[in-house]
Parts: sequence; structure tokens; C-alpha cells
Amino acid sequence: MITRRRFIAAGALVMAVPVPVPGKAGESFTGRPHDHGAIRTYAIEGSLATVALRAGDVATVLLHVARRWHYEIAAVDSGEGGGVFGYRAGQVVEAPFESAYLSGTAIAIHPAAYPLRGSERLWPHQELIVRDILADCAGTVRWGGDLTPVKASHFQIDVAPGSRKLARVAAELRTDRSAPAVPLAGAAVDPATPARRVRARALQRTQGG
Repeated sequence: MITRRRFIAAGALVMAVPVPVPGKAGESFTGRPHDHGAIRTYAIEGSLATVALRAGDVATVLLHVARRWHYEIAAVDSGEGGGVFGYRAGQVVEAPFESAYLSGTAIAIHPAAYPLRGSERLWPHQELIVRDILADCAGTVRWGGDLTPVKASHFQIDVAPGSRKLARVAAELRTDRSAPAVPLAGAAVDPATPARRVRARALQRTQGG
């Protein structure tokens, strides 16, 4: 992987200090409980990588994010950048939104390359792709590049449990559809086309990025 400074500080993750997490005890930032029984391990299509996520619509949507990153930004199974992870039962939470890993409702892609509060940013063409991926997800996913503190490797579910919108978007992104409503990762997609840019910019304004 080539980042903006052309190197990856694989050992540069800073010792995390636990912080209070909003919500009920045993509940993550996204409002889902810390329920190991709801977690499944999934292969990321097109790669050799696997990731543990909350089963169902949450996993479907976050796997779409991971697939497109793998195909269009950088391989998630190359061993560079810290790879990819989702659910982590013992995750130390340094920022409140990182508690989403405890419920399997967030994914971190190349977290060593793009750590919490890291100064390393995506290249402009890579951020263009990320904005397009978020538009695919229609507001059900928030990017850590738009959060405070910044974590460009982080993507989390951004709707409440039981969201009908999440169910609809997941149905559109399912890879077993005979005719998916959204072009699947690996298909020919140009995120710079005017229609896709309009959609991505509108979502960026809505999410405050």
C-alpha cells in the first residue's frame, strides 16, 4: 500500500487509554449490545481476508465497504497497513465511537496506516472512492475521516437498531441478488461521474464531513 507519505508505521499505534462510552452498560456507540453470540466470521470477497461482524444487515453493508476498499483502494489481505478487523471483544476504547467494535458494528481497514488521531490521510482519488462507497450505503455508514478524533480506517453503522433503511440498503447490496440495485465491488464503477459525485456530496453535507 502506498499512503500519502509512502510508508506504513506498522508499530506506531499508541497505547490507548479507556474512555467512558455513552449509552447503557454493555452497549456500544451504535446502540447494539455486546453480544458475542450475534457475531459471525465472513470472508471478504475477492481477498483472502476474513472479518468478524454482527450477523445480518450490519455485516452485509460493512462487507460492501470492505470489498470496494479492497478492489479500488488497496488490498486488505496483503499484510500491510494492519489488515482489517471488525468485532473485538477486548478492544480498548480510546474514542467513544471505537466501542462499535465491541458489538461488531464497525470495521477498521488498514488501522496501522490510518490510526486514531493519525495525520496520515487518504489520497484525493482514494477519498473520492470512499465518498462514493458511503453514497452506496445511503447514510447507513459513517466514516471515521468525518469523526472527531479522526480515524480514516474506521467505518461504523450509523442508524439505530431495527432500522428499515439499513434493511433496504442491505437488500440492495447483497451479493447473491441476481440483479443487484447497486454495482457490486469489482464491477466497473466511476465515482467521478457527475451523478455519483452529486449523490456523494449531498451525503457528505448531511453527515457533516
